[in-house]
Amino acid sequence: MKSNILVIFMFSVLLLCCCGEHSHDNDHADESEHKEETGHGHDHAGEISFTKEQAKAAGLAIETVTPSTFHTVIRTSGQIVAPQGEEQTVVATASGILTYYRGSIAEGMAVKAGEAIASVSAKHLQDGDPAVNARAAFETAEREYQRAARLVADKIISAKEYEQAKLNYETARNAYHAQAASMTSRGIAISSGMSGYVKQLLVAQGEYVTVGQPIAVVTRDRRLQLKAFVPESEYGSLRTISSANFISPSDRNVLHSLASLNGRLVSYGRSLSDNGAFVPAVFEFDNVGDILPGSYVEVFLIGAARNNTITVPLSAITEEQGLYFVYVQEHDEDYVKRQVTLGDSDGLRRVVISGLKPGEKVVAKGAYNVKLASMSTEIPHGHSH
Repeated sequence: MKSNILVIFMFSVLLLCCCGEHSHDNDHADESEHKEETGHGHDHAGEISFTKEQAKAAGLAIETVTPSTFHTVIRTSGQIVAPQGEEQTVVATASGILTYYRGSIAEGMAVKAGEAIASVSAKHLQDGDPAVNARAAFETAEREYQRAARLVADKIISAKEYEQAKLNYETARNAYHAQAASMTSRGIAISSGMSGYVKQLLVAQGEYVTVGQPIAVVTRDRRLQLKAFVPESEYGSLRTISSANFISPSDRNVLHSLASLNGRLVSYGRSLSDNGAFVPAVFEFDNVGDILPGSYVEVFLIGAARNNTITVPLSAITEEQGLYFVYVQEHDEDYVKRQVTLGDSDGLRRVVISGLKPGEKVVAKGAYNVKLASMSTEIPHGHSH
């Protein structure tokens, strides 16, 4: 009896062991199947895996680390301005209520030479419509001139009095014709004398203006200037500056390079600017049409060349709690996060002081997607950074 019980016990243990082993095999199979379905896993600590298809979908681009020439950079602020003589002030040619032709006219809008940008009307004012007044003055002066012609012929008035009546007539006639030429259904038209952009509106819609009052400033669109505010401490480095890049706060994804805009350094100040803290450096460049005069920009002044420098695109860098990282491709489908120490940036690339070696491959584009994948079990699609 005891012998039979012992046999049954041993068989039960053997059965349990087999079942457990089978269950363990199934767990491995499930894990392997799950890994195959998701397409990426962490085979080793810190590694992120992307198949070639997934890397393409995530927009990854790889760049081999290659030391090259990089220029020293002074990072500062600046302003886009129009060169002297490239601006024109538009003035009111009559007194009355100002109406802009485009009700939504705004600073930065393009205008053409001779294009009417506003009108002035005094129809509902106590002084009356200037065009009507000009015609009345002309007709009165014309009658006085015709009368003076008869009187001087009869020697009733002097030749001097006649000449004065003639001058009054010609003045009134010219004034009336000038008003009539610019007269519209809205009133007296006010036109821009040059092609360019509206730099500044000096009078609001519906305000009363007088003859000769400035209403707008138009700047020419051919050449613009970048006025960089260089810290006084960097004055000694100005002689090495050859060019500049700048970014507008309104569109930080676009970097403008003066090298590609036919730009040149015009001058740099030998005295401090009005605020006493900066030395002005002025560049001139071609306006590509989307750079607004008067806007403030972030400036990267390009200085002396530095050879054998390791740099990466700004798109390769990610930041976490004040630390900077790049993703290094270790194998065709495996990437690891690497902390780096960074130096100067010219707005396109940034110097890597430590953390990378020549010949290594880094994710130059799509690094943000790799970062997301490292924190998730699902590779993001359609997100670029």
